[in-house]
Amino acid sequence: MELFEYYPWLYPFLAGIFGLIVGSFLNVVIYRLPIMMEREWKQDCAETFPELNIPLNNDKFNLSVPRSTCPKCKSPLRLIDNIPVLSWVLLRGKCHQCQNPISVRYPLIELLTASMSAIIAYYFEPSYYSIALIFFSFALIAATFIDLDTMLLPDQITLPLTWIGLFLALIGLSPVSLQDAVIGTIAGYLCLWSVYWIFKIVTGKEGMGYGDFKLLAALGAWLGWQHLPMIILLSSFVGLIFGLIQLRMQKQGLEKQFPFGPYLAIAGWVSLIWGDQIMVWYYSSVLGI
Repeated sequence: MELFEYYPWLYPFLAGIFGLIVGSFLNVVIYRLPIMMEREWKQDCAETFPELNIPLNNDKFNLSVPRSTCPKCKSPLRLIDNIPVLSWVLLRGKCHQCQNPISVRYPLIELLTASMSAIIAYYFEPSYYSIALIFFSFALIAATFIDLDTMLLPDQITLPLTWIGLFLALIGLSPVSLQDAVIGTIAGYLCLWSVYWIFKIVTGKEGMGYGDFKLLAALGAWLGWQHLPMIILLSSFVGLIFGLIQLRMQKQGLEKQFPFGPYLAIAGWVSLIWGDQIMVWYYSSVLGI
């Protein structure tokens, strides 16, 4: 820790490099975890209803097996193809074998992960808690892009995130007290749960998924109940704007569903970093207090 005191830039730099490496892994998680979930659901259905003869794919598939390949020519990626960002640049965004375009989203996720890690390290001094916040950011990134792709927020991400937030408060590593974390978890879940049921009773439609409740509960566990009003307001505002833009670009009606989890994640992370400054600005500039 003394080294970071002499070189304050070192911690954000190392965190950024670490985030760059983890970002490459997050691309794998974002792509493979929904497939793993779908296979598990099919397996459960096949065992529960054998009379349906549900076809199953028994090939081994997890976060490490099989090796990553080009989606078009199925050529295995070389070691040199897995260098974060740099490989995409050197390959000019194309497969080395068939020249099939590689989505720019892969290096962007790596850069996003690196940037968020460096920002966390810049705003929070080196500690076990700041390291935990970096991993907290990793989970939010994975949940965000999975929800964008599939409109699912995996329990494999939201539930461990909730328990870890509560555990950090329990052992005193988090600045959030255990009481505030527990209230934040309960209030976060029940808040959106109540909105869900009120909307469903009034309209007969489902306005959001249970994954959104669990994600807000996780944010409440990490940040405390005091941040929940800001998270809800920010996510609603950002979600409304970007949701309308998305529906407009896709020429779809307002009845079309769009994922809300990404906006909760964005609002939660913004509240974590700049929540206090936003509140001071709001009370002084808007309310005049």
